[in-house]
Amino acid sequence: MGQTENLTVRPYAARMTEELWETHADWWIAGFTDGADAEYVEQIMPLAAAELDGARRVLDIGCGDGQISRLAASQGADVVGIDPTWNCVRVAADRGGGAGYARAGAAALPFADGSFDTAVACLVFEHIDDVDEAIAEVARVLSPGGTFCFFLNHPILQAPGSVWVDDHMVDPPEQYWRLGPYLDETETIEEVELGVWIRFIHRPMSRYVNVLAASRLTITRMLEPAPPPGFLGQGPGYAASAAFPRLLYVRLTKSV
Repeated sequence: MGQTENLTVRPYAARMTEELWETHADWWIAGFTDGADAEYVEQIMPLAAAELDGARRVLDIGCGDGQISRLAASQGADVVGIDPTWNCVRVAADRGGGAGYARAGAAALPFADGSFDTAVACLVFEHIDDVDEAIAEVARVLSPGGTFCFFLNHPILQAPGSVWVDDHMVDPPEQYWRLGPYLDETETIEEVELGVWIRFIHRPMSRYVNVLAASRLTITRMLEPAPPPGFLGQGPGYAASAAFPRLLYVRLTKSV
């Protein structure tokens, strides 16, 4: 388990997030891009391809190595990917694929009002402190009627202390998902792999929905898909988690 704290000194916390990502960007790039991760290959990328089909001017927020930027560019869109981590922007630029890249944070986007007809953020907002400002910025740079493709680690998965339990204290043994303090907005610094520490921010779904509504972004589609076969097949205990969503996807439209 990681260290859990209340959200307090935001500037310091944001710097910590950036520093951890600069330090551990290679971990993410090696483990979750370029076909390395079953959930991206089997679920996230096909869904992104379908949702971005027909987009013309795309902003990829928190683009990482640029895998979704490259996907959108391959479908004919003009794409800009932004990320606050130099190590990610460098790798994205090296991998090319037709998109442009810049270093920027979500809470202060360096683009004019209405610059894009589509924005996408994939597993990014669970690392962003200034959620109100960031979503307001998404709405600002979208043209009227524009689309926001919003991917999150499901808040049920992200609640601190949530864990899959193999309970051998009962007969017969039981397996179940233990949910942590879901309603508390908290941060955790988690050791996701030996020596790799990443900062996460858990928020309940209502927190996101209300700030999206305040920015005149209307939900037009919501998905909570079951984990894909490639994930469920990774170990004997994984199959039992098929009834618990790991991904939350919401498509939103900016009011005209």
